[in-house]
Parts: sequence; C-alpha cells; structure tokens
Amino acid sequence: MIDLGELRHGSDPDPLSRPPRANGRSVRYALALLLVLVTVGAAAVPPPRRTMVTLPARPGADVLVDGDLLLGIEPIDDTRTLRRRLAAYRLPGGAPVWQASLPGEARYWGIVPLAGMLLVTGYEIGPDSQSSVTVALDRATGAYRWQQPGSATPLADGSLLLQSGGEGQPVSVRTVDACCGTVRWQLPAAANVEVQHSGPGAARVVLHQRNGPTEVRDTATGAVLARADLRPPDGGPLTFVQVIDDLLVTVGGEPTTVTGYGLDRLDRRWTSTGVRVEFVADCGPVLCLRTGANELQAIDIATGQLRWRSERWRWGWPFDGRLMVSANEGGAVEHYLVLDALTGRLEADLGQWVLFQLGIGGRLLGVRRHPDSGVIVGELDIRAGKVRILDVLPEAVGDCQAIVDHLLCATPNGPYQLWTLPD
Repeated sequence: MIDLGELRHGSDPDPLSRPPRANGRSVRYALALLLVLVTVGAAAVPPPRRTMVTLPARPGADVLVDGDLLLGIEPIDDTRTLRRRLAAYRLPGGAPVWQASLPGEARYWGIVPLAGMLLVTGYEIGPDSQSSVTVALDRATGAYRWQQPGSATPLADGSLLLQSGGEGQPVSVRTVDACCGTVRWQLPAAANVEVQHSGPGAARVVLHQRNGPTEVRDTATGAVLARADLRPPDGGPLTFVQVIDDLLVTVGGEPTTVTGYGLDRLDRRWTSTGVRVEFVADCGPVLCLRTGANELQAIDIATGQLRWRSERWRWGWPFDGRLMVSANEGGAVEHYLVLDALTGRLEADLGQWVLFQLGIGGRLLGVRRHPDSGVIVGELDIRAGKVRILDVLPEAVGDCQAIVDHLLCATPNGPYQLWTLPD
C-alpha cells in the first residue's frame, strides 16, 4: 500500500448530528446511500458483498497490512515508557504469528516491506538528543536483521538511502545494501538531499549546500556525475531544490527566481521570476507553484512560462493526463476537483474525501464519515471525473487504511476491522 501522504490532512470531522430515530436501521442506510449516489452522480451500487474480519491490533497502533500479515507497532506494556514492539497477525483470522521488541525507547511511526524484510523507522529518545533510526526485521519470523541511524528511502536498484540529522544539524547520507545494512558509500556531513524517484534510471541523488555548490551523485556508488554552483545571481542562498523526473528545480534569490536545470549536466533550461514560492510540485505537463500570496500557479515544465493561476486551489496531483486539485477551503477533510492541467479549466467536482492509492498507478479510494454513522467508501476515477460509491461500512468510525483489495478501519469498541473491497 502506498499512501498518498499529503492527501491525508488531519482526522475526519466529527459526525453530523444524528437524525431522529426511525424504525428500521437498514431503511435509514438505504435512503442515505441513495442520497449519496444522487449527489455524486455515481452509478447504481450492487448489493453489498463485503466480508469483515475483526483484528486484534490495539487501538491507536500504527498498523499495516502486507500480504497475509497484519502488522502493528504497539506499546510493550502499559507504563509511560516508549518501549515498543512489532506484532504480526495472520490474515484472515488474525492469529498471532510473532512479536519482536524494537530496540531503545523511540517513537516509531512507519513500516515498509522490502525484500523479505520489514523496515521500521522512528526517533530514538535519549537524554541529550533525538535521532532517527531504521530497524530491519525478518518478515517471516520477526528476527532482528540490522539497524542503522537515519530514515530510509528505497532506491531503484533495491538498496536504501539513509539520512540523519537536519533541522540545524549537518545531514549524514549513506547508501546501504537492504539485505544486511552494509554501507556502500557515505558522506558524514553532507548537505540537503533530494532523491530522483522517477524518470530515466531513477538512480541519482542531489546534494546541495544552502550557501555552496550542488552535486548530482550516482545512488549506487556515490560518484559525482555533475557539480555546479546554482545560487542566484545576487549571491543569496537557495531556498530549496527539488527533483522532478529528469529536471532539477531551484528556488531562491530576491526577487524569487525559479530555475529548471537538466539533471544530467545541470545545464540551465529556463528561468522564471515572480512572487515568493512556498513549494514546487509535479503536476504532469506543468509545475505547480504555491506562492506566498495564497495562490497556485502552473508553469510549463518545458519552458517555464506561466500557463494559469488561481487562488481557489491549494495543492495539485497529476493523474492519467489530468490534474486533481484540492480546494483552498480549510477544514479537516479536503475537497477535490479535476482540472485540465494546461489550461486550468474546471472539469469535475469529486467532493470531500480522505484519499488512498492502492499502489503505484493503482485504484484511488476515498473515505468519509457517513452523516448517520459509519464510513462511506468511494472509488475516484480522475480521467472520467466521477466517483463510484463502493459501500457504506456501518461499523467503521474512521482511522482507515486501504491495502490492495481491503480497507482497514477502526471500530467504536476499539479493535480494527478488515473489509474486503468489491471489484
């Protein structure tokens, strides 16, 4: 499961006030579901075919479903210490498989399956400092494999890039073999780091000093492929850099200048000068710039020319040649719409959802609270600009997670339930 990350903004809102009770709970759900279908313009929903399994993971645990295992990061005991363990349960029944203590007192938050292992990342809490740590456990048995400082990013060749430090401290960078944590190469005091996740090869990492040169290195060997001073002409520092496919985008200077460079040779492709930029995002054929003036701008990724601008949109994501944006409305649950990426023309309104994507290029699912109780589950089709309602889960209260063809949600009484999603 690959969560969309920025797509999840806060928890679900409190459910709307319950309407007066009527005889027949199923009748209320049928009427409410019919209303949902009318408002989103979805097709008729087939009769529910859901199957549910109640799982033993503790309420509030960080959970992940990986194949036939439910994994949960749980407290070891009820004391106030930060000692944690990773517990594995076999699906579909939820029988315990193994438990493994995680080293040190730490706030662990993430589980990543990789090459027969489970990578668990968190912050070790010590008397003098807080530092990130990644622990590798055997998926089948929970046996300890290795541990390295830093948070891990999987690379295209199967190795891992680990970064530690930051927030005013020097950044340490190292690449390790996933099998055993053996270090391939490392820089003890590097710079800010950006990794190429897509595009040809996807095998480069960019290191840049705020007041110094920028380097492009091979992720497997650490060899320098290109090096240049990309600071603005006024000599000021770069605010940030970002890798988007085979383009390196820098922001800095006064007035703010956005510049695109080829990642292979750091050759300048285009330059755009405008208002203060808070972030740059990949929006397919355009770059999305969020400005300090509360505006989203779209610039042509090939030329740097402004294509459109709007104060209505907060964020953007490319899907199937179109652009999904969130409305600049605030609130706990985002409101999503579909635009033509090159013109900014509004194409469809998808409504309010908490979103999940089932793997790279997989189905896009949304959940939101039902106004009576439970959770509405929908599938968003960005190309068609439509939402198909899949189900209403009356026992769910939120805190959901979508995994392949299942949806994991918390229930009112504490345990999690796993629902099988319809095709």
